[in-house]
Amino acid sequence: MRKESERLFEKAKRYIPGGVNSPVRAGKAVGITPPFIAKAKGCHLWDVDGNQYVDYVGSWGPMILGHARDEVVEAITEAASKGTSYGAPTELEIRLARLIVEMVPSVDMVRMVNSGTEATMSAIRLARGYTGREKILKFEGCYHGHADSLLVAAGSGIATLGIPGSPGVPADLACHTISLPFNDLGAVREAFERYAEQIAAVIVEPIAGNMGVVPPKPGFLEGLRKITKETESLLIFDEVITGFRVGPGGAQELYGIMPDLTCLGKIIGGGLPVGAYGGKREIMSRIAPEGDIYQAGTLSGNPLAMAAGYATLKILKEADIYTSLEQKAAHLFSGIEEAARRAGVNVRINRVGSMGAVFFTTHEVTDFSSAKGSDEKQFNSYFRSMLSSGVYLAPSAYEAMFVSDAHNNEVIEFTIESAHKAMSAL
Repeated sequence: MRKESERLFEKAKRYIPGGVNSPVRAGKAVGITPPFIAKAKGCHLWDVDGNQYVDYVGSWGPMILGHARDEVVEAITEAASKGTSYGAPTELEIRLARLIVEMVPSVDMVRMVNSGTEATMSAIRLARGYTGREKILKFEGCYHGHADSLLVAAGSGIATLGIPGSPGVPADLACHTISLPFNDLGAVREAFERYAEQIAAVIVEPIAGNMGVVPPKPGFLEGLRKITKETESLLIFDEVITGFRVGPGGAQELYGIMPDLTCLGKIIGGGLPVGAYGGKREIMSRIAPEGDIYQAGTLSGNPLAMAAGYATLKILKEADIYTSLEQKAAHLFSGIEEAARRAGVNVRINRVGSMGAVFFTTHEVTDFSSAKGSDEKQFNSYFRSMLSSGVYLAPSAYEAMFVSDAHNNEVIEFTIESAHKAMSAL
């Protein structure tokens, strides 16, 4: 029962559009009233009605160490005791920036911002200013935040709510965005044959995490790197989700592809609002005050976020967490796949490291079109059954599941058992 959540949701709708501050949280697509969360620890959440859940949302990716990790909480507490915001430089900013540069292969310099949307928006402005070109090439189903020119054929919440784009985006802006099918290198070549001298950058999630999880086909990222180098366009990796998630150096380290610019967020804030973009020194030096391309932010480099991020990345750099995450995720998703097989339910599972997605379909999922071909009604029924069993999944067929360091064998077995029951009921 979630009576208190229902009461709070009705109250929230009087003051907040749709009752939530980010659309997918409302649970509209899966037909539920969202649980209102009271607290979290490790891999568990508790709602205001006292229900406990095993959490595979992880605040939509950041909680790779689990909720309220002691070292991170201590770092935040120490920072907060000295003040919550200065609007002035701090040593914490240097420490986190240096750690990012050490861990992310392509990054020589980094600028802190306040969200993933700010990171992608700023990186695109930098790419346009650096190249003197206006067009951006993106891929259908890849969500790069809610900046105007990036809401063209975006995935994630846009797909979940069935919105094709968004009112409020001027056609004059949208016309500068070329949107192509993910994993289709032929379409990219055709676009460059037509617009090469106008394309400032290609922006891509190297592992798409906003239409479920869709890995790159062999040669796709390599092809993007080759084409952008040949045409003097920039290659931007949106690693807001994959950065520090699929390995200490992100997807670019995993696949050995060095982009010109990288957008980061989520994990680098240890659960606090943060974003960053970085890349080659030659490009990043164009950012004001060193250069002529302007970008600023009152709370950029906030000391609480810097402290939480540094504590998180330090653990990820020094501890052997990724081997354990791989083993846990392999166990979890193979168990869910077996549950579906026994129940006679058709699923396709895409996984890279500790992020994965369950698609209710018979066909391979390689792009946004094939992701949308999965059975949303089956997913919605599966979601509600899992929630009733105490397993908290993202309320959307187009989002990822995230395994954290705090998930242990006991909760993974519980999740697999819950999946057996849910699949059998479909």
